[in-house]
Order: sequence, then C-alpha cells, then structure tokens
Amino acid sequence: MSASAVLTRWNELDAEAAAREVFPCCGSLTWAESLAARRPFAEAEELYTLSDAVWAGLAEDDWREAFDSHPRIGQTHARAATAESLAWSSEEQRVAVSADEAAKLALAEANRQYEEKFGRIFIVCATGKSAPEILDVCQKRMNNTPAAEMLEAAEQQRQITQLRLRRWLGGN
Repeated sequence: MSASAVLTRWNELDAEAAAREVFPCCGSLTWAESLAARRPFAEAEELYTLSDAVWAGLAEDDWREAFDSHPRIGQTHARAATAESLAWSSEEQRVAVSADEAAKLALAEANRQYEEKFGRIFIVCATGKSAPEILDVCQKRMNNTPAAEMLEAAEQQRQITQLRLRRWLGGN
C-alpha cells in the first residue's frame, strides 16, 4: 500500500482507532491522540512536520512514556511496548545486537550505568549503528547534565519516531 493510501485510510478512522494505529511509532499516548486529533493530512510531509511539533510540545512525562516503550539496546523486551514497536526496535538494533559477546556485555554495563545516573533507559536512534558506535554515544552522553540529557533523549526519540512514521506509511 502506498503512503498516500495508508494516510487516506488513517484519515478516515475514528480518533481512538487512529491514535491506536499510530501509537507504536512513538510510544506516547498523548502524542498519538494529539496527532490523530489534527487529521486529516493531505501529504506525508505534513504528518512528519506536525509530529515534530506535537513531540516538542509534550511534557517530560509524555517523553518518558515514549522512552519506556523501547527495550534496552541489545534486549528484546520493554516496560510498555506494543508488538509492532518491539519488532521495529529489533530491526533498528539489528547491527548492534550482532556484536560479539564482549561488546554486548559492554553495552549492558553502559545501559546499567546510564540508568543509575539518569533513572531511565538509554535512548538512541540505533538504526545502522554498531555496538561500538552506540557504546561511544552512551559514554559521551554520560557527561550530560540531567536536563541536557533529557533534551538529547527527546531528540533521539524524535528521530526514531520519524523513521517509524515513514516505515508505517510504507516509505522507507
């Protein structure tokens, strides 16, 4: 199905069904409901742009809800995720999880240290990144203040959401 066909069908759903369908792209119910309430969208680019605007206007609790929908790098389960979201996470982390055992252990330890410092899982747009690249990003971000790191995690989630919206629409 083309992106325009998916978008047309989505535009015709009731608000609750539309929010439920787009929810796995982000993991924040407020984001999904807000996006669904702003339909109809004529073009995919309009959806992508508004998605960013809605995301930027959310409260930190909504961002945390989205973060909780992701498994830790190298894992396959999350605190609160749909099956579709977990499948997308698996694909996004494909390169990282193919790493050798030492790299996987290093990622697990980096995840633990990050969670200890910031109180949430490490969020990174992992698509195409190797385990050493992700480990390097995590180690650098450990130097961030909590406020700066919240903004960086939100930016990473925004990027993930954009990729997932495109996947959902059948684009890339």
